[in-house]
Amino acid sequence: ATLLAGDGRPMHKSWGNMIEFNEAADRMGVDVMRWVFFAHKPENDLLFSYDRADEVRRQFLLPLWNVYSFFVTYANIDGWTPDRSAPSDSPLDRWIVARLNQVVRGCTSALESYDSFSTTHIVGAFLGDLTNWYVRRSRPRFWKSEQNEDKNAAYSTLYHVLTTLVRVLAPLTPFVAEVMYQNLVRQVDTRAPESVHHCYWPEVDADVIDEE
Repeated sequence: ATLLAGDGRPMHKSWGNMIEFNEAADRMGVDVMRWVFFAHKPENDLLFSYDRADEVRRQFLLPLWNVYSFFVTYANIDGWTPDRSAPSDSPLDRWIVARLNQVVRGCTSALESYDSFSTTHIVGAFLGDLTNWYVRRSRPRFWKSEQNEDKNAAYSTLYHVLTTLVRVLAPLTPFVAEVMYQNLVRQVDTRAPESVHHCYWPEVDADVIDEE
């Protein structure tokens, strides 16, 4: 439909409600701006404002960055590096991996239909599960003094989730996905593709989606 100012009126300089593209890109960040457009049904009018950008940053970008920062901080403290360990038997780990594969399945279907609106809702719901349920309930595992099997499983699971999620986010928020990929993947594996945008789209592992 139509792009309108945050007050619901057409943008006009004389009304003081006009936002220049370059100004918006510099002030709110292009990934935030992209998410504003993606998380909107194109048949509806879009009210474009800095308040809406702040909402996106608060509800999506900051939680994403916080869980990424949480992982990097504690992995560096413990000197943890990725390995090829077997899948975890922890119900918590199995649950978040199942949810991740639900997300890949849902986002694949939505984006193949050019439905970015549904994609953002699928990712947003998963991010809530990841931060409010998985990470919050796994903190004692990361805080253990001993580097035991359970702690390593928590690291491996969260690493798998984050490195898969950045590939899903790459077409939507290309810059933050690239920063996360470079630190999570390229810094520890120089044989990996040079950019997240050179990676294959993740495939669904239906065997780990245990609906029950």
